Amino acid sequence: MLKTLDPLLHSELRLGVMSILLGVEEADFVFLRQETGATAGNLSVQLDKLQKAGYIAVEKTFRGKMPCTLCRITEEGIRAFENYVEALRSYIEK
Repeated sequence: MLKTLDPLLHSELRLGVMSILLGVEEADFVFLRQETGATAGNLSVQLDKLQKAGYIAVEKTFRGKMPCTLCRITEEGIRAFENYVEALRSYIEK
């Protein structure tokens, strides 16, 4: 039987953000925008959805006088990503 794919992670941009955050301690908004090729507005909306789900933590800070948004994956986000990959495998291995 095929497992259910987490609809929150099934979005290309959100999946990309989660994949990036798995490999780093934290990433700033500019880095995530460059790596994903997303517009600032779209990335902001998707980060908000991931944060509300508890998959990432977002910290707003400053670098000098410039605002800086830092993101990191949470333990819940890691589990959700691992479950998503496992569910995806159930599709591939059929």
